[in-house]
Amino acid sequence: MCADTATVQLKAKDFGSDQDVRWCPGCGDYAILSQVKKVLSTLGVSRENTVFVSGIGCSSRFPYYMNTYGFHSIHGRAPAVATGVKVANPELDVWVVTGDGDALSIGGNHFLHAIRRNLNINILLFNNRIYGLTKGQYSPTSPFGKRTKSSPFGSVDYPLYPLSVAIGAEATFVARTIDVNVKHLAYVLERAARHKGISFVEIYQNCNIFNDGSFLYATGKDTKNDTTLYLEDNKPLVFGGDTKKGIRLNGMNPEIVELGGDVTEDDLLFHDEKLAEPSLAYLLSRMHHPEFPEPMGVFRCVERPTYEGMLVQQIDDAKKSDADASLERLFNGGDTWDVK
Repeated sequence: MCADTATVQLKAKDFGSDQDVRWCPGCGDYAILSQVKKVLSTLGVSRENTVFVSGIGCSSRFPYYMNTYGFHSIHGRAPAVATGVKVANPELDVWVVTGDGDALSIGGNHFLHAIRRNLNINILLFNNRIYGLTKGQYSPTSPFGKRTKSSPFGSVDYPLYPLSVAIGAEATFVARTIDVNVKHLAYVLERAARHKGISFVEIYQNCNIFNDGSFLYATGKDTKNDTTLYLEDNKPLVFGGDTKKGIRLNGMNPEIVELGGDVTEDDLLFHDEKLAEPSLAYLLSRMHHPEFPEPMGVFRCVERPTYEGMLVQQIDDAKKSDADASLERLFNGGDTWDVK
């Protein structure tokens, strides 16, 4: 994270561009945009050192609405572009804004490799479980059996779960939040921004035109307490309106239990976001509605050397080991041929 060199503290509105925001009225992207600007204003970063990179999709309009540097790149390639930006300019704060289709379909390999390298960038994945920009086809995260324009009899694809993919690639920071819980959204975004290394945040985002209510179970006043579980580091996994339900392990399998009697909080699974071994975080990422409450918050937060940091160190070490190094020697060294 780069320090702000400006003498005047920037406000949230200072990070907004002069472009008209052209998402559909009621789209969850508005809430995300608002909280990103708010969080940036609290971090003391500068606009000149901040870059937003996107691919293709509704979410990928994001760079136009930020008064920072930005790239609206091509479908699925935002992580590759962001890698180039960060390696060439390690001092920049780089954000990738992508969607479930953009990141996990055509962009799947770029997504995986940016994560495994542990670049010091932030990836925000807006997950609405649909292709919104192209008018409602099923996406890699759409539920099995989902009826859409491209699956009129129901999708026979099993969905990808973004957190499981990211944890499988050993992302050093992994979190999930939801568009309508703006306080929690801001908290997760700030945690991600302050993390040194790759940060991956899945944001449940409602598409009120082509997939309205996909996350209603997690947002409805009468259901959300029993269908979501907010993670706290070193705290037991409890949920429910009266926090009388919890998650414990039965062998390697999580199970829901009622607290009281012989079952106490000490019997429950305790969250530890700093575990070097990612198995617990992966287990939590496999808890899905309706069988389990879906965890929200920080799943994993560990430290590891960053890709660009190690790359810069290699270059510095190479320069010190050979003061007379030059491109000419590199190109003409070793085996060469004269082609006539």
